[in-house]
Amino acid sequence: MEYGAFTDASLKMMYEAVRGALEADDAFEANGEEPKFRVRSTAEWKRHAGNLETEMLRRGLQIDIIDWTGGQGELPL
Repeated sequence: MEYGAFTDASLKMMYEAVRGALEADDAFEANGEEPKFRVRSTAEWKRHAGNLETEMLRRGLQIDIIDWTGGQGELPL
């Protein structure tokens, strides 16, 4: 996908769609259901989000980076 061809608003919308699908999957799992979008288990989702982040940062757009840890926290260094 040629991310440079999209407008700033389009990039942000696609990024928020990734975030929304991830949050929906987490909610399904919290209710004991199978995730509908399989964002965490499908590498293309994370690759797509990373490509969007790269393009938005290249343009100097401010973004709230998606937390892929799923509330797992971080290991101390």
